[in-house]
Parts: sequence; C-alpha cells; structure tokens
Amino acid sequence: MISADSHVTEPPDTYLPRIDPKYRDDAPRMVHDDTLGDIFHIPGMKVPVPMGLVAAAGKDAEDLRTFGVTFDELHRGGWDPVARLADQDLDGVAAEVIYPTVGMALCNHTDVDYKRACMQAYNRWIAEYCATSPKRLIGCGQTAVRTPQEGIDDLREVSDLGLRGVMMPGAPGYEDYDHPDYDPFWEAAIGLGLPLSFHVLTTREKAPVRGPKLNGFMSIIRANQDVIGTLIFSGVFERHPALRVVCVEADAGWVPHYMYRMDHAYSRHRHWLPASTLSRLPSEYFRDCIYTTFQDDWVAFQVADLLNDERLMWANDFPHSDSTWPRSQEMLAEHTRHLTPRQTERILHDNCAELYGIDV
Repeated sequence: MISADSHVTEPPDTYLPRIDPKYRDDAPRMVHDDTLGDIFHIPGMKVPVPMGLVAAAGKDAEDLRTFGVTFDELHRGGWDPVARLADQDLDGVAAEVIYPTVGMALCNHTDVDYKRACMQAYNRWIAEYCATSPKRLIGCGQTAVRTPQEGIDDLREVSDLGLRGVMMPGAPGYEDYDHPDYDPFWEAAIGLGLPLSFHVLTTREKAPVRGPKLNGFMSIIRANQDVIGTLIFSGVFERHPALRVVCVEADAGWVPHYMYRMDHAYSRHRHWLPASTLSRLPSEYFRDCIYTTFQDDWVAFQVADLLNDERLMWANDFPHSDSTWPRSQEMLAEHTRHLTPRQTERILHDNCAELYGIDV
C-alpha cells in the first residue's frame, strides 16, 4: 500500500537555518508555553500550530487534545526519516506522499513575501528528509504563487530538489487561479511532471462557524470544492487536459453528487450564470484530471463504481489526528472487501504509484 497523503511534524530547526537571512529573526519557531505546551509560533498569525493535535495518530478519541503536549511526546517519525520507515512498516505501508503540517498554516499567512521565504526553507528541509529513502519518502514542496511567473520558478526549484509534487495555497498572491495569466504556470507543471495538490485547511476562512464548534469540521472540504469548481468552470482543464490536480484529505464520497451538480449547473444555468465554453461536461474533466485522497471514507469505497476508480487514492494521514495508523490494514480489509482485486490495487497502490512515479 502507498499512502497518498501523510505529513511531517516540522522540528524546531526546520526554518531558521534555511530561510532567507532577511526573515531569520521572524522565522517560524517552536516555543514552550507552560499552559499550551510546545507550539509552533508563526509571526503574523494569531493562532499557533498545536503540535499535540497534529501528531495524535493512534490515540483514542477521548485522549485527543489541542495543546499541552511537548515535542518529545510526538511521533519521532514526524521529523526523523529513519523512525518514519519503522512507522510505515507498522502500518503495512510501502511508501508515503508527504505533506507539511506547519506549512499548511503558512498557506493562510497574509504576507505573501514572508510566506514564500518560509516555503522555500521548508522545501530544502523536506528534500533532505526524503533523500534518506527516496523510494519510500515522496516529498511534496510548497509554493506561495506570489505571481504566475514566480510560481513557475518555484516549480523548477521544487523539481530540482527532487520533490515529486507541489502543495498549492488555496488562494494565490495574484488574482485567482481562473485568470488566464496562469496558463503558463499550468503548462510548466505539466512539463515538469509535477501534480499540483490542494490540501484542506490551506484557505483562509471567510465566515465564522455557525453553531457548535464541531460544526466547523463539516465545512473543511468546502474550500477544496471551490477550487475544483474554479478550475473546471473557467476552462483550465479544457485548455490544459494533461494537468493533474490532487484534492487532498477532503474525502471522496461526495464526488458523485458534486459531479452531477456541476453537470446540472452547466447544462441548465450557464447562459445566465456565465462560465467558460466547455467541449465536455464538467464531470468529465473531474473524472480525468482530479485525483481525490481519503482515509476511512467508507462512502467513497461504496460508490467507487460511480467515480473514476483510477483517480482515487487511499491515505493514512500519519501522524495527524484523523490518521488510520496503525490500524489501516484492519480498516481497509473491511472497507474494500466488496471491490474487485483490480479496484483495490488501483486505490491502494497503482494510482498513486503512477501519478508520482513511485517504484515500490
């Protein structure tokens, strides 16, 4: 099995020694608070990154807590690549596509210049981490997309570092992703063979959560849906059919209805709600160009026949609190038992291996 979405927990020295000297005094850093425990402080952001919650894989639900955990209590594999291989073996995973944790919060930083400096520093660190076992540790870099042209420069840097994909911020620094000025950026990603990922929680929230705080959990996937709709309805995949985009950690059970809804909107309402002219139904672009990752989304496995099962990729989300580690094998035995052997192989291994060129 390959996990299409796993994470690191950035160690205290991730950014400081690798960031542009201009930002060294303000580099993200881990600090200790007697009440909150060890937290990652990012200047310019009101809420620190709670390391306890983001490294809670394997804990029971009643033991999950946001703050009050120290760094030495976290999964060592989050920053030690040798320990990471043992964590993979424990879960029966042959390789992982690895995303940041602190870097997810950085996507929401309002200072795009600072954001880019931090992401470049992270890219250097994750390249070092993954170089320890390049067949099993598949790193994704980051770009702030300050401008389309600078985004292209970032893609080239990421590729030169040996990283296999790029995690995008939910909102770029220039216009929005439907702007035609991004066409050269999409072509550069295609030419470099870099899938572009949109991960949940990488778009700034625009509205307060209604009702109990738990209701906010239900809205997490909305930003990813908005990005997908933006790309499809604006004709990005019409113009760049070879572009591959990954919708990360937003589940997949909702996709059949979303594709139906897109087709209905385009067929019935496009004349008074303008969009780009498309030669195919929106659902066809989704089926061909959008990959979705999910952990224990039982519905996604049940509706695999309504989806393109060659674009579904399972993930264990280690070491985050939603992770199925270390019980992924047990969960998957139950969730995949109705699938054909071919579907199971594609969802648990082949789709991810083909997208990222993983040879395990």
